[in-house]
Amino acid sequence: MELIYVDHAATSPLHPDVLNEMLPYFQTHFGNPSSIHQIGRQARQALDKARRTIASVLNVHEQTLIFTSGGTEADNMAILGYALEHKSKGNHIITSKVEHHAVLHACQELEKRGFDVTYLPVDETGRVKLNDVQEALRDDTILVTLMFGNNEVGTIQPIEEVGQLLQEHQAVFHTDAVQACGMVELNLSQLPVDMLSVSAHKINGPKGVGLLYMKEGIKVKPVLFGGEQERKRRAGTENVAAVVGFAKAMELSNRSIMERTERYQKFAQTLIDVWSKKEVDFYVNGHQHERLPHVLNVSFPYVNIESLLMNLDMASICASSGSACTAGSIEPSHVLVAMFENESERVQSAIRFSFGFGNTNEQIERVALDTAEIVKRLRQQEEYIS
Repeated sequence: MELIYVDHAATSPLHPDVLNEMLPYFQTHFGNPSSIHQIGRQARQALDKARRTIASVLNVHEQTLIFTSGGTEADNMAILGYALEHKSKGNHIITSKVEHHAVLHACQELEKRGFDVTYLPVDETGRVKLNDVQEALRDDTILVTLMFGNNEVGTIQPIEEVGQLLQEHQAVFHTDAVQACGMVELNLSQLPVDMLSVSAHKINGPKGVGLLYMKEGIKVKPVLFGGEQERKRRAGTENVAAVVGFAKAMELSNRSIMERTERYQKFAQTLIDVWSKKEVDFYVNGHQHERLPHVLNVSFPYVNIESLLMNLDMASICASSGSACTAGSIEPSHVLVAMFENESERVQSAIRFSFGFGNTNEQIERVALDTAEIVKRLRQQEEYIS
């Protein structure tokens, strides 16, 4: 039975063209880009070329890009680095309750260090209200960090509106665009953000590499200490092969945004149409219009999600839950709790399907039909036990 992977929001397979681009930098051009001999210069040239490529895709200057080990480090560099560097200006941070843990845990660490953090609520679509951002702003607010698109439900935040709101305020604006990159156009010459985080492995690039865009003039305190790489902003020998792959993945994903958006929207509609036809009881979570096209989060009321995921896995379908499973128990997703605090059944019965490279119409139809069959069987078992 063919294995069907619909968990691309967790990680994505390496594109063959990306792998081919990377291979020479593991053996032939393996040099340290800080070395002055010809092997080192070859690595430096590749690094510089990759930086130019990504800068061109994002429409920014090369020197504004800092390569990191991934989205988590980029988020930490932006949040911890900026707050610690500018604490003399204030100690107030604004974020939301639905951020990735790379952001939430960084903010919690700042609270331990004496900073005051406001965690904004969201509505039932997972969106922050602009008025809440405005009301939360204080004279001592130095940083606002809101994710571009949510990794669990796909909801896109009003990034442009928040950025415009902050134009006359001292607070800088950071956005975690890890899930949005490659799915929506990121023209940073027009987007009103000061810092932005991206990770390669979400766009069919390699794991272990990401970047932080930092607008010219923004300064952060380094979170790593060592050499003077990345203009003294991020110590450590650059992962040349990964950066080269990252650049190729950015090129490929940016080139096909419109085509993939249309395809993924059709995939989501196929699932919804089949479940409706099969009279499956379900709710779609997240904003219906302001959403990332590759993420579909659905609640199947009164269905045990661990059982559903196990049955899907046995049917060779790889999806994921909106909840974190630990020691046999389910702790509800913080994103869904923020959205549906009083609807525990909807929170605890959510599953995420996320589409990507390699998925076909035939695969999605099988996912829809198998999911419908499994959900109905599990509901019948639940009713029998009750």
